[in-house]
Parts: sequence; C-alpha cells; structure tokens
Amino acid sequence: MFRSLLRRLIKLLFTLVALSALLVLLLRWVPPPFTALMIERKVQSWTSGEPIDLERSWRPWSELPDNLKMAVIAAEDQKFADHWGFDVAAIRAALAHNEQGGSLRGASTLSQQVAKNLFLWSGRSWPRKGLEAWFTALIELLWPKERILEVYLNSVEWGVGIFGAEAAARHHFGTGAPYLSASQASLLAAVLPNPRNWSAGRPSRQTTSRAAWIRQQVRQLGGSHYLQRMRPEYPTWWPAWL
Repeated sequence: MFRSLLRRLIKLLFTLVALSALLVLLLRWVPPPFTALMIERKVQSWTSGEPIDLERSWRPWSELPDNLKMAVIAAEDQKFADHWGFDVAAIRAALAHNEQGGSLRGASTLSQQVAKNLFLWSGRSWPRKGLEAWFTALIELLWPKERILEVYLNSVEWGVGIFGAEAAARHHFGTGAPYLSASQASLLAAVLPNPRNWSAGRPSRQTTSRAAWIRQQVRQLGGSHYLQRMRPEYPTWWPAWL
C-alpha cells in the first residue's frame, strides 16, 4: 500500500511539473488574460464588502515605450539583462539587513515578480517562495527577457484595481501607455513599492524625489541602449525549427 501511494504521489508530482512547464511555455506567446494577483484582489473585495473594478488592457512590446521599460528596470532590477532570474548578491544583502531587525527588505527580480503575480498568492511562506523559485526558473528558461518585461509591464499593479501600463497611464495621466513622457514613466516606476497607497498622478515629495533618482539611474544604465543587452528573442538552445 505504501509503495502504491508513493508511486501515485510521484506520478502526481511529475504531472504537475509537466503541466506547469506547458502553461509557462504557452504564455510565451499567448497574453495572459488575467493574473493570480488580480483574482486575489477581486476575492478580497468580495470578502471586505468593498467592490472594485479591475482595469487592464494589453499592450504588446512594440507599443510599450522605452522610457517606461527603462524606468522600471532602473527602479526594480538593474541587473535584469544579466541575471537568470535571481540576484544572489541582492538576496544576501536583504538577508543580512533583515537579520538586523527593522523593516523587511525584499530582493525580488522582475522575473520573480512576474512568477509571483502571474501564478501565486501573496505572502512570505516558504512553500510560496519555493513555488516562486520554480516558476521563475521556468520563465527564465522558456521566455526571452523581452517577454518577461512585456508581461511584467502588462500585469503589475499600479493602483487599486489598476493593472498594467495602459490602465496605469490612463488612470494617472489620462493618456495611453505609448505616449508616456520620461517624467511620467519615472513616476509610475517610483510608486511600485507601494502602488495602492502612493499615487503617480498626485505624487508626494518622496515619490517625486524617487522619480528623479530613477531618471538619473536610467541615464547611468545607458538609456534605451541597455535594452539591446537583453537575450535574443529565442533562447540559443532552442531548435531552429521552433
């Protein structure tokens, strides 16, 4: 009986692994219609009795402005073009900081944030972090960097019920995402640590100061030339017929 149960558990595990890999591979080309975070926010609104309308419109890579791509990279993950999903140095620094007490510091890359927002629930439990690592590895293996950033910009939360760059641009600035200025893009990136409480359209002094720092970091990274360092459209190990 024990051996039979063990075989079934192993079979179930391999099935889940295969299904998760197929799902990630499918989303390499298909825009995700929704994210786990969007579902979580909707459920929270039902339980709290405070209904919200979720706003999100997909913009492909070619329509997302370089100034927004670079502002988010400068604000959230300056080693995005070089790492394979995990910034080991940042993780070590965050662990050392957290051991000293005080406010917790995260070290999530853009790839990790995509994995969490797209597939998982909020929280800091070890099971969730383990699943986050698994999906991050799959995303980095099966998607090019451009796709990771494209999905991030179309899925990240930018206010209560506001998801993705297009909805954020219209909500905060009354314009479409392709027409964001460098200043507006930096303000959107500046509120990402706390988008439900900070406003890009009505920025505080702290937000304005952080946006100015982000623009400085974009210049130091080389501006839009940084985007050329990202991996090619298809991983080099893929067979040519794909």
